[in-house]
Amino acid sequence: MIVDDLFEVFYGTDLELNTLKKTKVGINFVSRTEQNNGVSAIVEPLKNMAPFDAGLITVAAGGSVLSSFVQNKPFYSGRDILCLKPRKQMSLSEKLFYCMCIKSNHYKYSFGRQANRTLKFLKLPENIPEWVKNNKMPETNNISIAMIDKKMKLTERKWKIFTYMNLFNIVRGRGARMIDVKKNGKIPFVTAIDTNNGVTGKLNITPTHQGNVITVNRDGNGVGEAFYQPFPFCSTEAVHIFIPKFTINQFIAMFLVCLIRMERFKYNYGRKWSLERMNKTTISLPVNDKGEPDWKFMEEYIKSLPYSSNL
Repeated sequence: MIVDDLFEVFYGTDLELNTLKKTKVGINFVSRTEQNNGVSAIVEPLKNMAPFDAGLITVAAGGSVLSSFVQNKPFYSGRDILCLKPRKQMSLSEKLFYCMCIKSNHYKYSFGRQANRTLKFLKLPENIPEWVKNNKMPETNNISIAMIDKKMKLTERKWKIFTYMNLFNIVRGRGARMIDVKKNGKIPFVTAIDTNNGVTGKLNITPTHQGNVITVNRDGNGVGEAFYQPFPFCSTEAVHIFIPKFTINQFIAMFLVCLIRMERFKYNYGRKWSLERMNKTTISLPVNDKGEPDWKFMEEYIKSLPYSSNL
């Protein structure tokens, strides 16, 4: 099955942002960025052009190629944005699943190789997993709201460098191999992949790691990828477990995960991120007046971002 089987594919409005008037309340402008659901600005409505309806999927054919998002509000778009309209009724969860599937092909492209002509022919799974079908998400625009109505800037705090070993006890992952155990269980099995929060499947064995930790891939195609694991789990040795020496929650974890992922460019399948290297790796964090990591600020910053209410 390919994209064209499931979606009607067409170009967006192909507008130039510098010709539009930005405003605080108006129409979302979707560009080729991989940040903020693809929305790079809010602009005043155009008298001679109606925006696209909410619910469409937008895909960057250039720039951050294959960055894919479900647009929850009416929108205009910039150049090289393709819109996908489902040929049959789809839930929000199903649309988000297909966004993930499309984006997973990004390694085939680069700034010089765009997806304008080939997006239609990308292969997609014929069957949607049960966990997608069973995931009930609100079908409203409220999914984009922040948990707290507060404008925060990262420049509000001083920043200080810490080593990972200052903040975490880092241990190697452990657990049974997928081929040695029966699937269809309840315990997440975390491997060195860069999608689905690192979870390859669920097993019916006793977990080997406690939840409320961060996992970081030291090997595999997803080397340097980091995820927050809220529940007890098993893992392979290709994953390292970051056990915090401080009180952590999902909001602080999301702040840290973003910073840890910035180290990915240093490593690849041929250059592993070893335990020794990880312990000595440094991370810059906002600090309080005592020079200690300002965990409260990090938590509130994440809560102030759009979509934080869904974490």
